[in-house]
Amino acid sequence: MAFSRKLEMQTVQKMITMYCNHMHVAGKDQLCPECRELLDYAGQRIDRCFYGDDKPVCSKCTVHCFKPEMRERIKTVMQYSGPRMMVNSPILSLRYMYRKAFKSNPPAPAKKNKK
Repeated sequence: MAFSRKLEMQTVQKMITMYCNHMHVAGKDQLCPECRELLDYAGQRIDRCFYGDDKPVCSKCTVHCFKPEMRERIKTVMQYSGPRMMVNSPILSLRYMYRKAFKSNPPAPAKKNKK
């Protein structure tokens, strides 16, 4: 896994862990089955990103690869964890903000013609 995707995965893992530790009773730094499923799904999506090593942060991506149900779940996690990340994981937060602000977005994929 390339550095940008590995960093994205570390950030998502931290956010899901923070959310699960607060919302569910799984134990310190443990994930309940529901959150484990979300983390595994997010990992698959990040690993198979259309943009590969040029992957933008998900919030600035033009290709939304999460199923609608999983998108809502990750959105809930991010709404809870996002504001708390600077306190709980300042290095990951700063790296994310840098990538979001300064990494140029790759072009949108060409649409396939259906015949």
